[in-house]
Amino acid sequence: MKTIKAIKEALAQEHTWQEWMTELEQDEREGVKKALQSWKRQQEKREKLQQEHEAKIQFDDAYRTHEGSYIAGTDEAGRGPLAGPVVTAAVILPAKCDALIGLNDSKQLSLEKREQFMRLIEEHALASYIHFQSEEAIDTLNIYEATRQSMKASIEGLSIQPDFVLADAMTLDITIPQESVIKGDAKSLAIAAASILAKTARDHYMEQMDEKYPGYGFAKHAGYGTKQHLEAIQHLGVTPIHRKTFEPIKSMLQKE
Repeated sequence: MKTIKAIKEALAQEHTWQEWMTELEQDEREGVKKALQSWKRQQEKREKLQQEHEAKIQFDDAYRTHEGSYIAGTDEAGRGPLAGPVVTAAVILPAKCDALIGLNDSKQLSLEKREQFMRLIEEHALASYIHFQSEEAIDTLNIYEATRQSMKASIEGLSIQPDFVLADAMTLDITIPQESVIKGDAKSLAIAAASILAKTARDHYMEQMDEKYPGYGFAKHAGYGTKQHLEAIQHLGVTPIHRKTFEPIKSMLQKE
């Protein structure tokens, strides 16, 4: 009879049901029961991620005009914060990319997972580009138009010209055929990949700003209007990276 430790090790090596597992269902040891239940839960989770991954690929494939055509996804990070740039990214992935199973909307993933997927995307993407739209541009254009122009710049920065563009809830001023996709980062693998690159790039930048402007907590809240951030603005004042047309900063500057 195998030890519970040996059974756990054997289960860890398998991703599909094996005949010898049938015997485990008859094993009365509590440790074996728990190990088998845990393995089944892991398989259900893996199967769910696989199905979601295939659905995202099928979504993107539906826009391919011919075999080998390039589908670019684009998304943004940072439309809502009081400080820092809005960052957009564009990504073209290979038609099949199993390395990205589990990739989802960046807001649904932990920091660790986002960093892991960022490295995988950089490794497997056929082309990618990240664009930073400054606070000055945001204040001059407004956040919607600044984001729209930044997405366009991301697409134009790709080393491969896409045949079709999928943009997350945005219509762009480009000549390439496109589709605006509501909640695109949950439907399209290419948009989800762009979401990750934009989010991680912006977070890394705001960590640098935290060192440049200590006391505001930029590494923690990434420029969003948290209680800590608002209190810091009251005590320390407005920095060069704050958006001057966003409240309450706009009112504070008018009073001055």
